[in-house]
Amino acid sequence: MLENERYRLAGAYLDAGKPLEALNLLEPLAEELRGQAAGQLLLGRAYYHSAQLGKAQEALESAVALAPTDPYARFALGRTLQRRSRHREAGVHFRIAAAMDDRPEFREHRDAHEQAMAS
Repeated sequence: MLENERYRLAGAYLDAGKPLEALNLLEPLAEELRGQAAGQLLLGRAYYHSAQLGKAQEALESAVALAPTDPYARFALGRTLQRRSRHREAGVHFRIAAAMDDRPEFREHRDAHEQAMAS
């Protein structure tokens, strides 16, 4: 199977709520994905949705380092940090994602996070 086909199929598995199937396709390519922001984001999403939060954080931090202006990578990293109870760090990424992209989802998470931190 070609690499692009693996990425598309892995994305389809994630969209269908099957992160372990996505990981079965992506993990053998993990070394090749290290230098690719999109690959790290896909891998991070798969780890996040399979509750492997440490691995998700590592992959998403790499995605953000490779593509610091990608608002979705920032948002996904924020969600991962939030689930790991690293709320202060999560807030930074929520604010950046919402500032770069006005998607309602980004603003809602930023606002809810800020309200939770204020109380």
